[in-house]
Amino acid sequence: MGERDEPPLQGEALIKEVARLIRLARSHWDAHENGACRRERDRALVLYARLSKEEKGRIPQVLLVWLRYRSEKYFGPGRTAPGGKKPR
Repeated sequence: MGERDEPPLQGEALIKEVARLIRLARSHWDAHENGACRRERDRALVLYARLSKEEKGRIPQVLLVWLRYRSEKYFGPGRTAPGGKKPR
């Protein structure tokens, strides 16, 4: 029963949902809730990948910049592992 019976999002509804998820991830980030931030960011990225080039252009630039910056710096493969110790 976890699956909704609604059709998949598309068009304007998909664009709005991507923007909403990025804003939600950003609010979790500001509240230092890293797990929740990662979850919402991942959901936003999955939906963002479904957008066409034209639809991607309709996402506010400030949200895309935040998403890319956080994705690469804090969640990307080159990040420092959580709780890692710095060498002395």
